[in-house]
Amino acid sequence: MLRTLYHGSTTIMRTPRPGYGNDWNDFGPGFYCTDSYEHAALWASGHGRDGFVNTYMLDDKGLRTVDLSSPGYCILHWLAVLLNYREFDTLSPLAYQARDYIRTAFAVDHRECDCILGWRADNIHFAFAQDFLNEDISYQQLRDAVRLSGLGRQTVLKSSRALGRLLFTGYESVKNIMQYPVRISGERNELSSYCREIYRKKDPSGLYISTIMLENIQEYDPRLR
Repeated sequence: MLRTLYHGSTTIMRTPRPGYGNDWNDFGPGFYCTDSYEHAALWASGHGRDGFVNTYMLDDKGLRTVDLSSPGYCILHWLAVLLNYREFDTLSPLAYQARDYIRTAFAVDHRECDCILGWRADNIHFAFAQDFLNEDISYQQLRDAVRLSGLGRQTVLKSSRALGRLLFTGYESVKNIMQYPVRISGERNELSSYCREIYRKKDPSGLYISTIMLENIQEYDPRLR
């Protein structure tokens, strides 16, 4: 299947190389792309200077792909991958135990995959994930916050095989984020306020991390779908 992907950067990237990216990115090192031009433009122009949206075509037929947003996975699989790379504040004994439990019970073997697809963990998502570990919000609140945010998925090319399928088709210059349409930033601010108001409320019927651990809930449990 041919897919159009975008990568926002301060440089024009015609030929990304294996090993690109940082170990502490959402899904580890890799070449991060999105199918949203607007999101790529925000990434490109968020460094205090002008940037570029690089456009590619990817033929993903036959690639070993882990899609964390597909029905075969739940939000805790996504969180387990994040916990392997991102630094979370586990200040309480509960949060520390929750981190280890999720990393074990919902581990995703992506070591040999070519691509990972999954929800972006921007500051909003990251805060909700941390709140979940600290039992401030329920599983259902975390799941809905991530899925309903509208901030989109990212595609991470992990292998030389995947990068070899990536065809650079051009680029466009984008201005500093201060000059980018205010509508985009405004929508994100409204989303953040909305999520904070709705999802920080206690969920009486929700599934909280202490119950998940106490009942040894596993990935096949129907309550996680």
